[in-house]
Amino acid sequence: MIEAQLYQRLDKEHVRCNLCNHRCIIANGQRGMCGVRENQNGTLFSLIYGQLVALAADPIEKKPIWHMAPGTLSYSVASLGCNFNCTFCQNAEISQRPPHSTEKEGLSLTPQKAVSKALAQGARSIAFTYTEPTVNFEFVLETAQIAQDKGLFTILVTNGYLTFEAIDLLAPYLTCANVDLKAFSDNFYRSYCRASLEPVKDSIVYLKQKNVFTEVTTLLIPGLNDDPEELKAMADFLVKGPGPDTPWHLSRFYPTYRMTDREPTPMGTILMARDIGIHAGLRYVYTGNIPENTGENTFCYGCGRAIIQRSGYRLKTVQIKNNRCSFCGTYIDGIDIDGQTS
Repeated sequence: MIEAQLYQRLDKEHVRCNLCNHRCIIANGQRGMCGVRENQNGTLFSLIYGQLVALAADPIEKKPIWHMAPGTLSYSVASLGCNFNCTFCQNAEISQRPPHSTEKEGLSLTPQKAVSKALAQGARSIAFTYTEPTVNFEFVLETAQIAQDKGLFTILVTNGYLTFEAIDLLAPYLTCANVDLKAFSDNFYRSYCRASLEPVKDSIVYLKQKNVFTEVTTLLIPGLNDDPEELKAMADFLVKGPGPDTPWHLSRFYPTYRMTDREPTPMGTILMARDIGIHAGLRYVYTGNIPENTGENTFCYGCGRAIIQRSGYRLKTVQIKNNRCSFCGTYIDGIDIDGQTS
């Protein structure tokens, strides 16, 4: 347990947390919406610093990050907690713990040890993922600083609800982010996530402005966020906001957690959304959770040729050299994009 960053004392009994856009006002002895930051007599403490529940060397494509060091390993680190309460959460057993639980689980690890483990696994990057890494901000920031010093790329897989203040502190040590843009409706965010849309949009744009390479993921849920007009509005935002070089990952929903009344996303919906993104002007639109489909590949937006062919998380061929298409020389957006095949 360490003192948290990014909060202010309001009076003897209350503090305001400025880590995420809930900006919780927390009374003495209480916790914010994330359940892992607690006011103790006017001092806000992180209760999960170094308390990790998942460590794994994953293909970087699993994050999904497809435009940074493709074909390499990323060392994934996760802690308890989340500042959203999504009814369709894919990792509810570790993210959606009771907000007032004091139970500890998992492994206690220092930032230095986490980076050492990543290096020992031969990872090219360290990823803060699986749950919402923002809520363990102090650990993430320190680990990212050490990782950068050791030559590792750093990845934040996030719901995008962190404040500009948090981004300002983290961005100098952050290479890449993947932000969940869960829908393009504020009603969806309020009804199914207990959050709101605009801060997520603002964070996506601000991360890009802070020179963090940003990819975006949308889980398409039948009847909730898959309306063609909404998807077009989302694609238009990505083109005009962070820019047409923003990779957009479209993922297939499967019933889980507290949303078991919906069928899996039809493949036709995923393909429709991909077409909408491409027609809007996005250079890279990907389809996920659909085996053996061409939407996993990266196509050159100059000549239209497949320049990275994928099968699941495995690269089959890479036709890129010095970040340029091997066929026509068009610049392909990303970081160390040449990749490794196996």
